[in-house]
Amino acid sequence: MRAPIGNFDHVRPAPEALDLLTGPVADAVRTWHGTVPAEQLIHVDTEPAWADTATFVEHYGPELLEDSANCVVVAGKRGGETTLAACLVLSGTRVDVNGVVRRQLGARKASFAPMETATGATGMEYGGITPIGLPADWPLLVDAAVVDRPHVLIGSGTRRGKLIVPGKAFLDLPGAVVLEGLGVN
Repeated sequence: MRAPIGNFDHVRPAPEALDLLTGPVADAVRTWHGTVPAEQLIHVDTEPAWADTATFVEHYGPELLEDSANCVVVAGKRGGETTLAACLVLSGTRVDVNGVVRRQLGARKASFAPMETATGATGMEYGGITPIGLPADWPLLVDAAVVDRPHVLIGSGTRRGKLIVPGKAFLDLPGAVVLEGLGVN
């Protein structure tokens, strides 16, 4: 099997790679009900030391940068209440935390969640956090440019491996809200 983007040696449909995914991601793939069939979620085995975007594209090809997205956990605070959410933006952009995120969450202040909070609340490894398998009650803010991509390379819940997902599949994830301008240069 060949991946729809990139050039990877080990490529499998994600339902056949459940043993390589963290529990929450494997559960989400196992119970997938989206308009895109689960078999179109592709797992590619990659070197864990190269999981961060800059290093990843250096080793696997710079053309992947335009088809890669990062998922980050943010915390919005208002009146002593904290709301955790995830943001998915193309890797060549950064999340507009103090503008789009803060307004969308109705927060007085928004910031990136501490690493321990992000990994503890998601059950995923730092550097591999993915929108597939997040807590169902979290808002998932998705930049419109991600949804418009035919295929997007994202984390798999671990630093070893990535998922390649049709952009439109993100519309089916729990709590997904598509926003223009979430990712800024």
